[in-house]
Amino acid sequence: MPPILRRRQFVLGTAALAATTPALMACSSGASTVEVARNLRRPGATNSSDHALLQRELVHYATLAPSSHNTQCWTFRLQERSITIAPDLSRQCPVVDPDDHHMFVSLGCATENLAHAALANGLEASANFDPAGSGSVAVTLEATKAFASPLFQTIAERQCTRGDYDGKPLSTEELRLLEQAGSGNGVRVMLLTERSAMETVLEYVVSGNTAQMNDPAFIEELKTWIRFSSDEAIRTGDGLFTGASGNPVVPRWLGSSMLGLFFRPKSENERYARQIRNSAGIAVFVSDVSDKAHWVETGRCYERFALQATALGIRNAFLNQPVEVASVRPQFATAMGLGDLRPDLVVRFGRGPILPYSMRRPVQFVLA
Repeated sequence: MPPILRRRQFVLGTAALAATTPALMACSSGASTVEVARNLRRPGATNSSDHALLQRELVHYATLAPSSHNTQCWTFRLQERSITIAPDLSRQCPVVDPDDHHMFVSLGCATENLAHAALANGLEASANFDPAGSGSVAVTLEATKAFASPLFQTIAERQCTRGDYDGKPLSTEELRLLEQAGSGNGVRVMLLTERSAMETVLEYVVSGNTAQMNDPAFIEELKTWIRFSSDEAIRTGDGLFTGASGNPVVPRWLGSSMLGLFFRPKSENERYARQIRNSAGIAVFVSDVSDKAHWVETGRCYERFALQATALGIRNAFLNQPVEVASVRPQFATAMGLGDLRPDLVVRFGRGPILPYSMRRPVQFVLA
């Protein structure tokens, strides 16, 4: 998403590329990618009497959850009355996520989607974290009355919207619903809407972002997950497609070389300042204990928050730099009045346009 759950937007120098490579940009239209991404979100045929088919559809909904750099860092094991969600360690991001915090938050997001989809199909999902091995989430499924909740109905529409918002405040009732959705067992969400508090968050976003962008290892890791062309995005079904954040769609060789020229701290920090200031508020997710079980719960809380926001026509996007940079995180926690607690996620929210959706891998690619 930052990762987690974040699909990092970057600046490639749109004007410069448009002027110097019109032919390349013209033949790299993202229209087909938009269509493919949309199709990947459409629900499949379900039949409650076909247990295997139903379970695969539940996995499909789970994979529409966000993940760090859109790595889709999960595997699913289907059993008679349960589905186990485990981390895919081949998709780790050791630079930006050295302790796998974002990976387990991502598992929580997938778990929340699966639970809503199960209930819509007449199954009650009970999720429990198993610390054995690398850690996993065991989701047992029991028959119950089907209920397609408003949050279930937004799963396919939810996205991390990394564009500008309209700057208008939300109503007291909307904020109440977001806070309620984002709270859970040992996890709470702080909603910051005062401009002074948001400016404080901006200070730490800039500090964390500057540190990351001056780290060659961070840039190299990020680059491996960027999908510069439509063909690359469709072929891999994962990663950060440039077209989804309004940036040029170009061949990898060109995008990779231009990234070093135009992806600079100053321009990125200016963009973050503008986007924080045109947001309605910032959500900071905090858990009582910093362990994998609570990270999973944080993911479930964030996903409920995001689904509730989508139901209200509210967009959101991650600003996780303050919690990703180890030297910045305790300073940020102190500024937020959290004491020794670890802040898990930072998210801006507000109203704005829907942007193109990110890609997903087919279900067969994530089954263990």
